[in-house]
Amino acid sequence: MSDSDKEHNETQNPLHEKYDTEHEIGEDNVELLGMDLHNPVFFTSSFFVIFFVILTLIFPKESSDYYEAAKDWSIANFDWLFMISGNVFVLFCLFLLVSPYGKIRIGGKDAKPDFSILSWFAMLFAAGMGIGLMFWSVAEPVGYFTDWAGTPFNVPPLTEEGRDLAMGATMFHWGLHPWAIYAVVALSLAFFAYNCNLPLTIRSSFYPLFGERVWGVTGNIIDTVAVLATIFGLATSLGFGAQQAASGLHFLFDVPNTITTQLAIIFGVTMVAIFSVVRGLEGGVKILSNINMSLAGILMIFVIIAGSTTLILNGIGSTLVTYVEHIIPLSNWVGREDTDFYSGWTIFYWAWWISWSPFVGMFIARVSKGRTVRQFIGAVLVIPTLLTVVWMSTFGTMGLEQVQNGIGELANGITDKSLALFQMLENLPLGFVTSFIAIVLVLVFFITSSDSGSLVIDSITAGGKIDAPVTQRVFWAVMEGVIAAVLLYGGGEQALGALQAAAITVGLPFSLVLLLMCVSLFLGLRAAYNLNYKNK
Repeated sequence: MSDSDKEHNETQNPLHEKYDTEHEIGEDNVELLGMDLHNPVFFTSSFFVIFFVILTLIFPKESSDYYEAAKDWSIANFDWLFMISGNVFVLFCLFLLVSPYGKIRIGGKDAKPDFSILSWFAMLFAAGMGIGLMFWSVAEPVGYFTDWAGTPFNVPPLTEEGRDLAMGATMFHWGLHPWAIYAVVALSLAFFAYNCNLPLTIRSSFYPLFGERVWGVTGNIIDTVAVLATIFGLATSLGFGAQQAASGLHFLFDVPNTITTQLAIIFGVTMVAIFSVVRGLEGGVKILSNINMSLAGILMIFVIIAGSTTLILNGIGSTLVTYVEHIIPLSNWVGREDTDFYSGWTIFYWAWWISWSPFVGMFIARVSKGRTVRQFIGAVLVIPTLLTVVWMSTFGTMGLEQVQNGIGELANGITDKSLALFQMLENLPLGFVTSFIAIVLVLVFFITSSDSGSLVIDSITAGGKIDAPVTQRVFWAVMEGVIAAVLLYGGGEQALGALQAAAITVGLPFSLVLLLMCVSLFLGLRAAYNLNYKNK
């Protein structure tokens, strides 16, 4: 650290003596083409990304088979690890919520939030799972109810019990567990960056456990894996999102759902994301996230009013009750006979959330300075879960009602999961208008994901710098679009599936990383509490 940094820490940061380090942010960086790049994280990550894309394009089927086999092996042999990890993360976050550590403020006692509560929540929610809620809010409960790909606990499909469990199981996959995964990563990064003055990068979370070794090979591996998981996840989502948006455009305007249309959507999303990246958090992500949440709120309120209002409102309560009632059985991994559902849905989701956590966690950390730990857990864990109950109940209830009453295309079950939302909206008043709003939401959610993802990858590959040159953020935004476009054009859905399988496979080793992160965060919070709050 520089002398000025040390002087600042000694007066402002009581954790200075415990977490003092000679490492300076960006000390291993090299300047290249106007960019400030961490060596070797940037170059190693770039090599593996390029290598993977080339290999997938040359051998699309073989690559897909290999990565699918690796994913299936991870899920089949380590389902217990994914389930235990998810449960530990939820319990750990709930402990922090009620423990004395909850009064610790991110950034120190006098830190002030950079964003209003509404803007802060809009950004973290949009980055966390906004696009997934658009894609699966109808398709998932309808899929469970009709036994499209397994039912929870092998409950008979098309029954009242099946209907209740369809909503409860959907909430299980989108409720406390995924948000707890995000919360662990985000709180760790925010605490060690803003309270301990360590670089805003994944490796900093392990300083209490590994000490100065986090600046060496150990830390380089952690950060590189985080970059790969992030860019693979983002590129996969962008590719599949382009397919969903193209399906929606074909559904509404009869625009040909061809590779040309999908590539045009990727190009458009990438261009807007670049514009947003250049404007930064205040002028880009914040504005787009507020637009997202406003449009999503309008769409949800319209569905509640225009749809079966009483049924939806009752469904909100029943979904919450079913979720609470079944959260422990659904969290169990011993003796499960519903293999199709358990492995194909739950374990798949847990691996996906874990692989997605470096990106979402770091972005949430970027915007959470000034909040207490208790406020943080409430906003990242509890409130999103409750809002998701309302969202899933609204759209899922309408989808299930249409199936039960033989209304529209959904009466035939899930024929195309990317169209389920549009098929449900088609049977409500102003179906054309609401479907168009849904398409806009899908696109804007993808733009915010690309934008915030570029900020995250940029920070990691710049050695934890949050003020690296704008060209670096532009570079990563372009890379996400290029990877998605090249794989979609060269290998189609099979190549994107291979990329998704690779990202999920990364979730296996990263689940161990997150468990260690819980231990490290606990040690850090305990030290901060003893120094600043105990007996005071």
